[in-house]
Amino acid sequence: MTRQQLIDQIFSKGTYLCVGLDTDPEKLPEHLKGRPDAVFEFNKAIIDATLAYCVAYKINTAFYEAQGLKGWDAMERTVRYIPDTHFRIADAKRGDIGNTSTQYAKAFFEAMPFDAITVAPYMGADSVLPFLEYENKWTILLGLTSNSGARDFELLDCSRSQDVLVDGVHTQPTEHGKLFEFVLRKGNEWGSAGNLMFVVGATQADAFARIRELTPDHFYLVPGVGAQGGSLKDISEQALNKDCGLLVNASRAIIYASEKEDFAQEAGAIAQQYAYEMKGYLAALQR
Repeated sequence: MTRQQLIDQIFSKGTYLCVGLDTDPEKLPEHLKGRPDAVFEFNKAIIDATLAYCVAYKINTAFYEAQGLKGWDAMERTVRYIPDTHFRIADAKRGDIGNTSTQYAKAFFEAMPFDAITVAPYMGADSVLPFLEYENKWTILLGLTSNSGARDFELLDCSRSQDVLVDGVHTQPTEHGKLFEFVLRKGNEWGSAGNLMFVVGATQADAFARIRELTPDHFYLVPGVGAQGGSLKDISEQALNKDCGLLVNASRAIIYASEKEDFAQEAGAIAQQYAYEMKGYLAALQR
């Protein structure tokens, strides 16, 4: 999916909601447990109920990998069931040396029809560039995540000096910032606003203004709304740009809205509530 196609979907539908399919077999409604295709049945019902209220789906691959071959089959069937009008994200957080990343890219962009994959950038350029080589596919770099462990590395204050030749004179200007800011700057060198996004956690609302300053045109994938306590209002007010620039993900709050046979209906109702609120923020943006 191209950037313009994504933007068109957002403004035509009036929503920038991404539904997270973090499907845990142990949390399925009782009437589905034990069925051979329980996970896919659940996902299919959720997709059918939420399709009108979102523009993207994010499949957290760990929930499927944990089930072995059966889980991979459910994941592939799920991503193929999602229509290509919707942005399909593999939340896989891959990132390894170049030849390994090349194989990861083939798995999710060739063997399966995902539009995007989340990537950990901390092994550097050669671990990221293989994903960026695919036309109309997206790499979503981990920027500033919503977990408490973000303080361990991402929020560290860092500085570095660079040898720069100015008018024949060598200088060593010092660049200051937190580690995640260096990731954003370096990511801009690797990709563009047309093939690169950043993961920015909803619980990091205070940092959105700075992040938008560093990456004014990029889209952000924003997890952490709903069960993790992130505020859709705060995020939208601080991080929307003229093209929207946001995909706000909600997982548990939507897919586990009910434990009963009405689970899909309740999921659709919650997704509709998010979409209604988002429509208001988009309308304000267009005034």
